[in-house]
Amino acid sequence: MDEGEIRLGQLLKLAGVADSGAQARELLAEGEVTVNGEVDVRRGRRLVPGDEVVVALPAGERRFRVG
Repeated sequence: MDEGEIRLGQLLKLAGVADSGAQARELLAEGEVTVNGEVDVRRGRRLVPGDEVVVALPAGERRFRVG
């Protein structure tokens, strides 16, 4: 991976919205995660600086921008 890139599953865990890879996979499979406005189900998707990730949680949306 290039500098500044992170995988979607890693971001979900680092951001605290998923406690494990399995929980990240579940969020993605349920269509609760969008990347740049489109639903993405790939835990291994490479994110680059500027990508916006939105996670729909019961407590409300969480937004992240890859820096």
